Amino acid sequence: MGYMEFCAPCLFGLEGVLAKELREISAENVRAENGRVLFSGDYNTLARSNICLRTAERVCIVLGSFYAKTFDALFEGTKRLPFERFIGKSNAFPVAGWSLDSKLFSVRDCQKIIKKAAVTRLSEKYHISWFEETGPAVQIRFSILKDRVTVMLDTSGEGLHKRGYRANSAGAPIKETLAAAMVMLSRPYSDSTLYDPFCGSGTIAIEGALIASNTAPGLKRRFAAENWGSIKPVVFKNEREAARAKINRDIEFKAVASDIDETAVALTLENAKKAGVGEFVSAVQSDISDFDPKTERGIVVTNPPYGERLLDIDEARRIYGVMGKVFEKKHGYRYSVISPDEKFEQLFGRSADKKRKLYNGMLKCDLYMYFK
Repeated sequence: MGYMEFCAPCLFGLEGVLAKELREISAENVRAENGRVLFSGDYNTLARSNICLRTAERVCIVLGSFYAKTFDALFEGTKRLPFERFIGKSNAFPVAGWSLDSKLFSVRDCQKIIKKAAVTRLSEKYHISWFEETGPAVQIRFSILKDRVTVMLDTSGEGLHKRGYRANSAGAPIKETLAAAMVMLSRPYSDSTLYDPFCGSGTIAIEGALIASNTAPGLKRRFAAENWGSIKPVVFKNEREAARAKINRDIEFKAVASDIDETAVALTLENAKKAGVGEFVSAVQSDISDFDPKTERGIVVTNPPYGERLLDIDEARRIYGVMGKVFEKKHGYRYSVISPDEKFEQLFGRSADKKRKLYNGMLKCDLYMYFK
């Protein structure tokens, strides 16, 4: 199999970060769109992107794109796509997707048509009329945006934010992909000290340690495409070995996590150990008002509790005021805080040097960055 087209969906606002990641792992023809990044490569690129990408939600093979305003056009366009390259006689091939600003707006009907077209195509290729679908699943995904249909195969299985280290979480955890992006945007170095005074289950601290030690986030899990049968196991084996060879544990990096909840502190330490970065992460029980970092330089990256999530609005806003006092403007320190509260800067007490629109789940937020 030669070169293929891939699509990596991501949280809105992270397209540029993900595009940079893809270029760094030698993906080709990288181009960012709203909520996703398209790129090209071979089977090694497929395996490498699943194992190494920190901000992608998943990696899909793009089978094809076409315009369709009728169900007939949807059926014919789908039937032309080469499903047989990846779907065998026994594979299950469920269909899922979405439609936006399009004539074909019923997702359920589109699912049925795409399934029927795939069955018709595979029946003609394999000369069989019935598919038992008892084998490994090859998930068909589709998107329809302004009548443009894209049909893909999901190579990841569970979302890539599932790193395999966080069995438990405290409160409303931040997604690993978003935590990684926040850390990357804060530009840590291998000798940085990263602070998170609202550590929850430790996601930001752990992602920071994975980044600093150049540890690929997907090394502790498997991916759907490994079960398909159309990709040789040696491809994933070689890419895992290559990723392991790049890990650098000889670093000065430290992540200092704290939280008012002692359960969160215990979870952070447990999850850091599971992630293989326990040596770089410390955690203590502490209130934000006692935040007083001792290192000469530091990067603070945090996701404080807020009204829609864990605390009532008044208490969340009181905390923003406390943060403004303890996050001192001083040489060698940078602060990145994510919040959906439009009054954050006013409550914090100073305007951000830079703001970046991001989404925490479905919640529209800003990343407030202070570095001057």
